[in-house]
Amino acid sequence: MSFALWTPLAVPVILALLSLAVPVPALRRLAPVASSAAVLGSGLLLVSAVLADQVPTLGGGLLRADALSAYMLTVVGAVGLVSTWGGLGHATAAPARFAGSYDALISVFLAAMSLAVLADNIGLMWAAVEATTITTAFLVGHHRTRSSLEAAWKYVILGSVGVAIALLGIVLIYAASRGTGEPTLSWLVLSQAGLPLDPVLIRAGGALAVLGFATKAGLAPMHSWLPDAHSQAPAPVSGLMSGVLLAVALYAILRIQTITNAVIGPDFLRIMLSIAGLLSLFVAAALLIRQRDFKRMLAYSSIEHMGMMAVGAAIGAAALPAVLLYVLGHGLTKATLFVISGRILEVEGTPRIDGVRALLVRRPGLAVPWLIAMAALIGFPPFSIFFSEVGIIIAGWTTGMGAVVGIALVLLLVIFASLTRLTVTMTIGAPAASVTAGAAVAAGAAVGAGAAGAAGAAGAPAELAGPDAPAAPPAEPDRSAHGPRLPLILALGTTAVVAFIAEPVGTLLARAAAVLGGIQ
Repeated sequence: MSFALWTPLAVPVILALLSLAVPVPALRRLAPVASSAAVLGSGLLLVSAVLADQVPTLGGGLLRADALSAYMLTVVGAVGLVSTWGGLGHATAAPARFAGSYDALISVFLAAMSLAVLADNIGLMWAAVEATTITTAFLVGHHRTRSSLEAAWKYVILGSVGVAIALLGIVLIYAASRGTGEPTLSWLVLSQAGLPLDPVLIRAGGALAVLGFATKAGLAPMHSWLPDAHSQAPAPVSGLMSGVLLAVALYAILRIQTITNAVIGPDFLRIMLSIAGLLSLFVAAALLIRQRDFKRMLAYSSIEHMGMMAVGAAIGAAALPAVLLYVLGHGLTKATLFVISGRILEVEGTPRIDGVRALLVRRPGLAVPWLIAMAALIGFPPFSIFFSEVGIIIAGWTTGMGAVVGIALVLLLVIFASLTRLTVTMTIGAPAASVTAGAAVAAGAAVGAGAAGAAGAAGAPAELAGPDAPAAPPAEPDRSAHGPRLPLILALGTTAVVAFIAEPVGTLLARAAAVLGGIQ
């Protein structure tokens, strides 16, 4: 089974090199899809192994797949497949000298994410997360516009500051491990209870590492790079960043939390994560109320959901299965929404919400999946985000954190109302041109005579409504089917049923949560 550990690393790298060498654009575009499929296939194989009580390792234990790693690798592959496969119809034009770089960078990004979740070494995990900063910086600035380049530089600066802080924290954790007689960065060793680790260094190192990775996770107040980056990146890249990059940064926080809990107890990071989670929810609620850009709307929604996951992480073991289910549901839903947002942007020509009206009438091919995916994102049942949020709230009440989850619930209601209003604004109603034409015809009917006026009032053809009545505009063709629909259907279908599958999904989530509880 060791081949399933190196496949998600080697295959994307090989495909990235081929993307730079192959001169045929159609073949290059398939490389990220193949990379995602390789990661997903490897994740499923590792899931089957851990459910059979195996723990595959490679490189002397440097790479290791427990239940949590296998689950996260599956999430990376699934979200990657939805973003890359669903984004095949997305326009990604760039100057000729950058031909092939877009597809190559996505494959490298997937390899780096895979390495981050498979590494049994928090130093190697940090290096993999840092590699994503480099690759996604170029992807955010892919269009080479002034706004996209500005967003890329903002992301590089803030992301680099975050990972630098995380590196300092990891160095302090390594220094604390010297008391064991054999310094190490293996989270398998560091998370064992009873080790003679310096609690002062663990406290400082854990706080710095969590703060640094929280920047990559988009938690407030370190979130300011996220709306710009997600709104300026190509839609498939935004889906990957929101659905995978943020989740892997949260994974790193959970690994660090396991180490600190074993040494100094859960209270220290519980307070830190609770504050970051509630602040993220507040920022999202405040900025979604008057949001005008639908891609930025999705970006602020990512801050909201990461904040809710941080609250779940603060609650602890009782909420961890719900948090891990949340990771999958949010990743698939957000990847779907960003892919659809890219298609809306292409056909409408504007990212402004007030420039997109009556999608359900004009472009049902976009409006229907958009409405379903927004229902999943907002938290309607039977989608998994609903059960994840309910699970986190119930766990908070039962573990004495009622005040925290109470505040979170109020903020979630504000966000629910804001997202619902914005979604209705974009999708429901009559097209402005049709309303104008209908009013003009009615006016012609009022001043007309006989059957001609009556026909005009009933909406009959223009030639029956009198010579002065304006012709109704022709029906606008629905050109919204840009790209495959099957990955979007599969993603939304998965989020609708996954919460009801007790075996093997429930078993896998329980085992992954047990890993974070220190049970290896």
